[in-house]
Amino acid sequence: MAAAETAPTGAATHENGIAPTATTTSPQGPGTILVAAFVDPAYSWPPEDGQGKNAIELQASTALLLSASDTKGNDIESDDDDADSLATPPQPKLKARTKVISKTEIVETSRCGFFRCCKNTEEHVVDTFEKEEIDQEEIARLKAEWEEQRGIVREKRKEREALKKERHKARLEAIKKRQEIDREKERYSHVPEGILIYRLDTSDRTVTLLSSPSSNTDVIALMRHMVVSKAEPSNDSSRRGIVITSVDGAEYTIMACEQRTAIAWLEAMNMMFGNKNRKKNSDKAARAAGVDKQKAKELSRSKSGVWAKEKLNDKERDHIEEQYVALAAYSNNLIRAGAIPGQESEDKKKRADSSGVYYSVTTQVEEGDDYDEETLESIAKRRAVVRDSWDFYRMICSLLRDRRKYDEVFRRMQLDPVYPYLNSMTGLNDPGDSGYENTEKEVMQKDLEEYMDMTPSQVTKDLVRRAEEALPSLVEICKALAGSLGMEEVGVGPIKEVSAALRKAEKKYEGDILKVTDYCRALLVVKDFPTLLALLELARDSFGPLIRRVKLSTLKDDHTPLPGGYRDCKINLELKDHICEIQVHIWPMWVVCGVDGFRHYRHCLEYSTDTFGDPYDALAGLDRKTMAELIVVAEEAVADMPLESLEWYHEKFILDYFAEVGLFLKHDLLVWAEVTLRSLIKLRCESPDIGPDHHETLQLQKYLEKALRKLGKEAEADEVATRINEIGKQIWCQS
Repeated sequence: MAAAETAPTGAATHENGIAPTATTTSPQGPGTILVAAFVDPAYSWPPEDGQGKNAIELQASTALLLSASDTKGNDIESDDDDADSLATPPQPKLKARTKVISKTEIVETSRCGFFRCCKNTEEHVVDTFEKEEIDQEEIARLKAEWEEQRGIVREKRKEREALKKERHKARLEAIKKRQEIDREKERYSHVPEGILIYRLDTSDRTVTLLSSPSSNTDVIALMRHMVVSKAEPSNDSSRRGIVITSVDGAEYTIMACEQRTAIAWLEAMNMMFGNKNRKKNSDKAARAAGVDKQKAKELSRSKSGVWAKEKLNDKERDHIEEQYVALAAYSNNLIRAGAIPGQESEDKKKRADSSGVYYSVTTQVEEGDDYDEETLESIAKRRAVVRDSWDFYRMICSLLRDRRKYDEVFRRMQLDPVYPYLNSMTGLNDPGDSGYENTEKEVMQKDLEEYMDMTPSQVTKDLVRRAEEALPSLVEICKALAGSLGMEEVGVGPIKEVSAALRKAEKKYEGDILKVTDYCRALLVVKDFPTLLALLELARDSFGPLIRRVKLSTLKDDHTPLPGGYRDCKINLELKDHICEIQVHIWPMWVVCGVDGFRHYRHCLEYSTDTFGDPYDALAGLDRKTMAELIVVAEEAVADMPLESLEWYHEKFILDYFAEVGLFLKHDLLVWAEVTLRSLIKLRCESPDIGPDHHETLQLQKYLEKALRKLGKEAEADEVATRINEIGKQIWCQS
């Protein structure tokens, strides 16, 4: 049976001759079949000069199969019942009681005259015979017992017939499975050097080698077939390894060619460990492999996995597994096709050319049934929902990261010798000077008499018109300031739109449109605090009578910053009867987000990010299924940048991996959380702009300590804690 593609793009036979695998029905019942490429331990990966690049362009066929049910505990290896127990019981023999009946004759004689007073009676037995007497209660009892025995025999006969059919079916299915594996082995008989093709069948928890060994393969240590009792992440730096333990206690490490392959396989294994029905099949597979039954039972009982803790029935577990693998397949199809939204065309081309395991999913009741369009649409919609959730979570990580950057920048800026003077200054018409929050705005647009008969929209349009008239004057003032002080960056406009002004008034000023003072606006970026002080001095001397407000409160050390941590200075001028605004930014603050600083402020205000400090708290309340799906999309985001290829200047991917660490910590993938954190810490230490004593490096160290303690690595965690304290003391001394 050929597999039908379930994603928008199909997989053809590749240039190395390796074609996608066929979708098959697992003989053991509901389960998943995954076929993927792994690295031979005797070889390095990736290969030099791109050799074998396409070797892992394989379809990992996943058949979420719903065809066969459990065998109700019958062991297909057990002996037949005794033939005597299946024979029809003989009808009961009634034991009648014999009764002896005698016939007697009585002769009476009399004497003594007329009155016959002397009488004599004699009794003689004239006949004797036996008669059998039947007890009706005994008949009823014996009949009931016989009917009961006959019913038991009938049930045993039915069970024997069912067992025979089951054994026959199992033999046929075993033959079919062997034939299927043989076909797959034939398909992967010519793979490039250094590639091993393994097949995972979650229905019976088996992993089987399909491809032939390479010339340098250690055939003695090679794992060819295993009934898996435990799987966990390997601590290798590539994050592609899985340590699997067989039911006889032997351990092997298999190294996938791609990160997402290892993640998908490990998640599928964890799901199968939580399914009780799969355990019955694995017990049979273990016995077939000659593993001691009691030992296998003890191992599987002690290593049931995290999914076993979820309160789900087996049907729900099968459904979750189906949805998860379908999402992983769809995501991989997009990666292989270069169809990830938001990527540049060159990046798409890289994605299309990148190596990767190609997944295809088929849910079927009978052979030949494939996903219909409605099911594919459902998978696509689910992926879109999960992708939106990932984007939001990643944005939260970005917002809190930038807020910490702003806090660190401001801490360092306070080391400037002129900061105490700036900190003691009082702004002009700045209500923030009297409190921590700017609750009432004293500077407003003029409330003209004609505004009494206008709607808010009409008033706003008039203010926009006046802003356009005042703009040339504001441009001249900014040119004069920039020319005198040598600004880092200068920008003027554009005029605020009517709709934007109305939204701001409604959200910030309870609908008072006159309190909006940035219709006509400009920005100046000064180098440092001394330049800011010089700017304020020059502004006072040059156009002091036009100044209506100087807001410095957010630059004070005892005042709260703007939402998101930003701090700046604002100067309001009245030009041609209209209040304009000059936003003065300090360069160290400006470079954190650049022109996207306002977007950062708006998002922090909208999502109240200042109310919590740990971005991983955004994951609170998510179930295991959603967490697993988010990890799939996270791997989609870093598909072009494996962890081992990451460099210190790859800021976008560093943020992606940082967000993924939170998912690992919440999803009990602590080993991969540790590996990723150590890599990120190393990159931050290598960065010329950050280094080992930076607040971001310190934050990563704190997460690493948390992961190590969860893993039980107390000694290593104590070392990290000591390092954190030393860095903290250095920062405190600098302050």
